Amino acid sequence: MASNAAPVQSHVASVQLPSEFKTEYHPRSGRSTIYQTFNEFGIAQETQDAPIDEEPWRPFRSRGDFEFSEIALDAALNKSQINALLGLISRISQGQAQITLKSETDLLKAWDNAAAELTPFSKHEVPVTYKRNEQEYEVHARPIWDWALDLLDNPMLAPHFMWDTCRVYKHNGTEFERFFDEPWTGDRWWDIQLSLPPDVENAVPFCFILYADKTKLSSHGTVKGYPVVVRCANLPVDIRNGEGFGSGRVVGWLPIVPEDAAEEGKLGYTMLKRVVWHEAFFKLLEHATQHSKTGYSHKGYNGIPRWLFPVILILSADYEEQCMMSLIRGRGGKCPCPVCLVPLAELHDLSKSYPIRTVEEAQEALRVHKLSKAQGEQVLKALGLRPVANVFWLVLRSSLHDALSLDRLHSLHAGLWKHLLGELKIILASLGRDAQEAFEKFHRIANFPQWRNLNHFESVINISFTDGNKYQDLSKQTLYPALNILTHRASPVGYQLLRVISSYLQLDSWIGLDVHTESTLAAIEAELLVFDAELKAYITCAEESDIEKLKLDWDFPKTHLWKHVVRDIRHKGVARNYSTCPNEKLHGPLKDTYHHRTNGKDVATQILRIDHHRFSLKLLREPLGDLGEEDAPIAFNGHVKLGSPAPHPSTIIDVESRGQTDCAFQSFRRKFSEFINTALPTYGHQLTSWLTLPGDFKIHEHRYLKVHYESAVDWRQNTDHLRCNPQFHGQPRFDHALIQLTAEKTTFVRLIFMFKYDISNIGPFEFALVQPYTTITGPRRMDRIFKLTRVKAVPRSSSIFIPLSSFIRGAVLVPDSERQDEYFIADHIDGDIFLRMKARRVQ
Repeated sequence: MASNAAPVQSHVASVQLPSEFKTEYHPRSGRSTIYQTFNEFGIAQETQDAPIDEEPWRPFRSRGDFEFSEIALDAALNKSQINALLGLISRISQGQAQITLKSETDLLKAWDNAAAELTPFSKHEVPVTYKRNEQEYEVHARPIWDWALDLLDNPMLAPHFMWDTCRVYKHNGTEFERFFDEPWTGDRWWDIQLSLPPDVENAVPFCFILYADKTKLSSHGTVKGYPVVVRCANLPVDIRNGEGFGSGRVVGWLPIVPEDAAEEGKLGYTMLKRVVWHEAFFKLLEHATQHSKTGYSHKGYNGIPRWLFPVILILSADYEEQCMMSLIRGRGGKCPCPVCLVPLAELHDLSKSYPIRTVEEAQEALRVHKLSKAQGEQVLKALGLRPVANVFWLVLRSSLHDALSLDRLHSLHAGLWKHLLGELKIILASLGRDAQEAFEKFHRIANFPQWRNLNHFESVINISFTDGNKYQDLSKQTLYPALNILTHRASPVGYQLLRVISSYLQLDSWIGLDVHTESTLAAIEAELLVFDAELKAYITCAEESDIEKLKLDWDFPKTHLWKHVVRDIRHKGVARNYSTCPNEKLHGPLKDTYHHRTNGKDVATQILRIDHHRFSLKLLREPLGDLGEEDAPIAFNGHVKLGSPAPHPSTIIDVESRGQTDCAFQSFRRKFSEFINTALPTYGHQLTSWLTLPGDFKIHEHRYLKVHYESAVDWRQNTDHLRCNPQFHGQPRFDHALIQLTAEKTTFVRLIFMFKYDISNIGPFEFALVQPYTTITGPRRMDRIFKLTRVKAVPRSSSIFIPLSSFIRGAVLVPDSERQDEYFIADHIDGDIFLRMKARRVQ
């Protein structure tokens, strides 16, 4: 490849962005359909500025008091540490911030005063009869409607609430195609708004997202908590899944029925747990149940009055908790899916569909059970239900089985993938130590390229963990090192397992997109059938294999649950709307509070009090913004920014001397001179004579590049952080990238050298020396089967110069251990590269 290839002057996106959007509002909203350009889309229609509180730290005496109390709470300082620190500060002359606190008592009083601005938790006793004896179970609850009123009263959040459902479309070059992202773009919200009382003006739903799950507080697991988290679906995902005010809040602490080995497994004990759960949960819903019938009058910050009707739109939970919420009998029931009536023996068959459960049939079954226990038990067993009244029936328009949603974290990453990984380990073990070592060492699972926010694994076979996010990262890396080990000849069952894993990765990538269109939903439906066929073929192979302990029974719920994901997306938007990930992040602070701030007695009261303090400080922190300028974003021209400069500039001769050990730098001076004489005219600098670079010409090397790009998924700005560093944390790291080579052609490259230079009377320029990769024509059969994109590196001596403005985004390239200089594009790293590779294969 020529070293003086003409560069493109500026970044050209590889995905043509839509030129206009259409938003079709619900008929009840009274709003007309609007058409917007790309720059206009997503801007709130209500443009009035929210009122600004000049002293948001009140009721603290000063901003300094607030900042200190926030630090003390986050740092989990104990009493002596707090008193010692305050004593020291009191002896320091006053600076910009004034501190009036004198003791821990003052601080606790300030915390309590701040928390008093929010509705507090209440402790309730729930009486439940068990074995003819009435017992009381303690539940800490803050009704979710009280929490909703706090949100509604916050002027910073007011402009962000979305009240009217809408259907949104983007133009794909031929027609407007509907897409789904936020909950209000789904059909469920549309149907709810249509069902509101027609005689009530400006009737809109206030939509809740609820999560509940037990968590171990103590390291040995004997002390547990049962938090309930609430989020508001009327707020954008960046707010509700973020960490600021408007994000998730612990609003309840459910009772845990004490373990009883003698009773475990007995029907009465099982029923007790469910009755306690639903009776306790009512304490969170009691105000919402009433307002769901009558509505609640509220005037927004812009003066528009609305009638708000509470709705449970989404229930976010793992399978075990979904069984508790829906009151199904779980894995042992005849119909173990909380959403549909699929029989137990058909869970693995994704090609079949079964009726969706309804609240009405469950209520009718319970009515029959009250009239005749024997007859009712038969009806309930056929439906896989427990004979308990469901608390969610009390909130109108909150269809339980519509609210239950696929959770990728537990159903896929820590569920189905965990089973596939277990099969992989068994098959590798059956091939012997050499195969295991080849997988982990020679085929480089440990050398999978580093990437920002991607967990890296030194070993797979001999490690175990429970973190679903790590399972997700591991799934993205496992296929490549196994390709040349589990061939069809070496292991037919292992080869078929890789086909299952490949389809799993396709589905997980499709499902994980942050925006879905009719096209992507069709792709999910099609790939589900592929996965179904590959899994059935694997079961057949496993039955014929002599390898012991392979899984033959795939009739368990997590194989089936993603059958409903397309329905979930159409009803409630994309998968991150109902993910448990942001909710489980809240378990960490609760555990830290237990270990560092409680005395082990009345744990729930202490933890919730401190969490209440923390949340009240978050409310006060929000309007203050950043305290300093050190974390302020760095503005830069264009979409790339060089960083990590070398300590001293190098002469062009010094750089060329690297060619003694790396042929990429051979003839650096000549090649670069040819390049800039060709490139400068494309930047509008007409040269009157050939530009000659002296041997002492200075070049400023940089080892870090930040690249902004517009995502092919949701058209928002994403950022990649690329390294070109011989010693990055003790290891060489030279990342890969996708670049715009010409106006029509993109290609992958590996960074070799990034630099900035200044030419007198012309100006500064930024370039990179890179090693290009060429796409292999006529993909191999293996690549077609596993949907892989393979590229081949040109010799390093054929390295080329490119302007930094030609970078599109970063990329991860995984070497093929069997074929020198050939690499696979890791297209499951994120949704953007996944869609770009799909489009590339179609071309």
